[in-house]
Amino acid sequence: MTQLKRTPLHDRHLALGAKLTPFAGFEMPLQYDGIMAEHKAVRTAAGLFDISHMGEFAVSGAGAESFLQSLAVNDVAALQVGQAQYSAICRPDGGLLDDLLIYRRENGYMLVVNAANIAGDFDWLRAHAGADVTLQDISDSTALIAVQGPHSRKVLEAAFGEQLAGLEFYHFSETSAGGAPAIISRTGYTGELGFEIYTSPDAAPDVWDDLLRAGTEFGIRPAGLGARDTLRLEMKYCLYGNDISVDTNPIEAGLGWITKLDKGPFIGSQAIAAVKAAGPDRRLVCLVLEERAVPRPGYPILAAGEPVGTVTSGTQSLTLKQGIALGYVARGFTKTGTELAVEIRGRRAAARVVKPPFVSGTSLMD
Repeated sequence: MTQLKRTPLHDRHLALGAKLTPFAGFEMPLQYDGIMAEHKAVRTAAGLFDISHMGEFAVSGAGAESFLQSLAVNDVAALQVGQAQYSAICRPDGGLLDDLLIYRRENGYMLVVNAANIAGDFDWLRAHAGADVTLQDISDSTALIAVQGPHSRKVLEAAFGEQLAGLEFYHFSETSAGGAPAIISRTGYTGELGFEIYTSPDAAPDVWDDLLRAGTEFGIRPAGLGARDTLRLEMKYCLYGNDISVDTNPIEAGLGWITKLDKGPFIGSQAIAAVKAAGPDRRLVCLVLEERAVPRPGYPILAAGEPVGTVTSGTQSLTLKQGIALGYVARGFTKTGTELAVEIRGRRAAARVVKPPFVSGTSLMD
């Protein structure tokens, strides 16, 4: 067996009594005091996440912008220094290789990719980079901590004195945290007001401690992968490997809003444009179960008793107190309000297509 990697905060997780689990080659905290308590803390107060397993690449050189523009689905040229952008990279057939963040810095770009895709993404970039592009995998020298929730801004300001009230959504500041250089960005994957802090592995434990200490009065809780999953699902945020993969394209996955086909050609653009013009054969939809049941990935989605799709992500929404799911459903069954069913261990549970997100009125834009 390949030995699992550990983040710079592993000792902190052990001290907090975290239940650890393998994830994307890392030993990560699944939960501390329980997924329900951690989920609620993020929705009502603040949660603290170790997401140092994520990958980071530095991209620089005279050809950096045009290089990224030729690979990413979003318009990299629209980024100003200090801005971040949600995007994706695709194969020539339009299949999604990964979804990622692109940060525009003074000296180039930083890409943030999914942990399971670090090696594959870097190889893909390297295979397409010209002599005027410099690539560096800085994943091992970068720790990443997320503070998410309505009180996250107060926690950060109390911990580091950094005034973040003016930091706009998907913008970042190159500053310091705990006396060490850091990037603080107003980003996250929970649907709440939140910030992500990039710093060195050596500085990460002190940053973590400072945030927990400063956040005590604001109800902060350390939170694990379990709560991260239930929170992102309530917002219809895709999980790579479940909801998107090389077998899905941005249009059917509902990522047309980040796919800028009018910016010029990029890898996969012709295939994606063809799907958009013809209309996808299936779409990723949100389903709410009408009865007490919990949908899980792989469960069949039925219309009039016949299979029309498959659940890709499912859980019991801790906010709504009912089962929710994402799943690909065949054309003709994707309209909001469509009555369907999810087959759960041989039993059919009534379900209905709803508009995303499942949960509204969050602190995301506060």
